[in-house]
Amino acid sequence: MRVTIQRLGHRGDGITAEGTRVARTLPGEVVEGEVEAGRIAAPKIVTPSAHRIRPPCPHYRNCGGCALQHASDDFVADWKQDVVRTALAAQGLATDFAPMHISPPNSRRRAVLSGRRLKRGAVVGFHARASDTVVAIPECQLLHPDLMTALPTLEAITALAGTRKGELSLAVTESAGGADVAVRGGRALDAGLRAQLAALAGRHGLARLAWEGEVIAQLAPPLQRFGRAEITPPPGTFLQATPQGEAALLAAVRESVGSARRIVDLFAGCGTFALPLAEGAEVHAVEGDAAMLAALDAGWRGAPGLKRITTETRDLFRRPLLAEELSRFDAVVIDPPRAGAEAQVAQIARSGVPVIAFVSCNPVTFARDARLLVEAGHTLQRVHVVDQFRWSPHVELAASLVRRHTPRQQD
Repeated sequence: MRVTIQRLGHRGDGITAEGTRVARTLPGEVVEGEVEAGRIAAPKIVTPSAHRIRPPCPHYRNCGGCALQHASDDFVADWKQDVVRTALAAQGLATDFAPMHISPPNSRRRAVLSGRRLKRGAVVGFHARASDTVVAIPECQLLHPDLMTALPTLEAITALAGTRKGELSLAVTESAGGADVAVRGGRALDAGLRAQLAALAGRHGLARLAWEGEVIAQLAPPLQRFGRAEITPPPGTFLQATPQGEAALLAAVRESVGSARRIVDLFAGCGTFALPLAEGAEVHAVEGDAAMLAALDAGWRGAPGLKRITTETRDLFRRPLLAEELSRFDAVVIDPPRAGAEAQVAQIARSGVPVIAFVSCNPVTFARDARLLVEAGHTLQRVHVVDQFRWSPHVELAASLVRRHTPRQQD
């Protein structure tokens, strides 16, 4: 069957006018292939796009870790900006866009890899596209060199403690003390396996090895730096994917909050924004995970010259900060998960907070939440798209909203 690609879908697949999804294609391309379940998995490119390039990674044909290496950087940047514009337009919104950040190759400092034990040894890598097959990635162009150096260690862990029928999830993060590894899905721990894993961590120089949340060995503090502070995050915790992407988001947040003296940081995590912002403002950091807040607090107490940071463990989905609680702050920083924060945003909309720095990893839920704020009297001043998940369809952004009038009274 011969078809023409009309646009890209949210997962990066090409989509025809009839809605057929076609793997790794670009708008305007003419392709041939067999349609199965509404998808062409192995298309032959008849007429390539001018934006099609040779993928830089030798694993791209088989590996599912990247989705857009066949497209030029300029095309991907324009497409990701348009994803955000389209999401905003669907909510009746438009705004200016700051210059886009694109993280460089080999800059991902954290990744969740899969490991399978084989008859001899093990394989560690990403899944193949739409498959549970694990593809080895010895020449990956995505991961930071320190993570690539850790691959033999992850293979050794998988060979030692994986099962032939199951699959390990290996979260590995670059840290100041070495690779920080958190594993799930392997054999049940007993005294013998615990000792073997601790010895392996020592031989391979891991900063920390955790198994199903339990720390098996910590040979060096797996430190992360946020501004002047150093923190030791809980095993497997969320961090921004690249240091360059984190810096771009932080710069946008700083620009948004300006000279605010009292800031509330919602979904604060381990302090990605709270700790640097405390160089110039008092910050109240709110997060549902007590262990992450404990790491933030310890980092603040050990850092020189920071203003006061207070912390509050709170489920912001079930118990958002109320408008009256928010009204004592000069600025809100909010960085919710992909589902957005509709209940919390409704309270922000009712409050008198003049400035909002909104960080999001989902343009659709961001646009929904931003519309609530605009309807309540805020102006969406600008959006800064940040591409730290290079060669993927994932889009992140930082937006600035400023109140233009007082909120309407609620019944």
